[in-house]
Amino acid sequence: MNEAISEKSTASSGDQRKSLRSPLLVLKVKVDSGRKSFFGYAKNISKSGMFIATTNPRDAGSRFQVEIPLPTPLNRTVDCTCEVVWNRQFSRKSEQEPGMGLRFCDLEETIARDIDTWVRQQAKKKTAARKVPPGEHR
Repeated sequence: MNEAISEKSTASSGDQRKSLRSPLLVLKVKVDSGRKSFFGYAKNISKSGMFIATTNPRDAGSRFQVEIPLPTPLNRTVDCTCEVVWNRQFSRKSEQEPGMGLRFCDLEETIARDIDTWVRQQAKKKTAARKVPPGEHR
């Protein structure tokens, strides 16, 4: 499979998301594929997968273990197998961040539900914050 997915096909894959996602801007994720471990930063997460920003994304189809520290109120670290669904290589000309989209392969159903609940709560907070007129506080 082609390592570098074009900007166009990356955008179309984003349209096929089945799960609501929430941004996680400073989540350090440990990736271990039997080679060496590295740390990337998860930029968003859903119950089905996440995007890791990295200048060295793995090839599509690659599988490896990840260790994901989940935020408050989940307060746990999850270990699971992920598969690279798409990747975007670094390019000086691109405005999009390099990285890879991962699908969770063996995430426990209870953890997936907890992540989904958390993501929905974050979306509600974001929506509520947009509805507050400037200068007003709740």
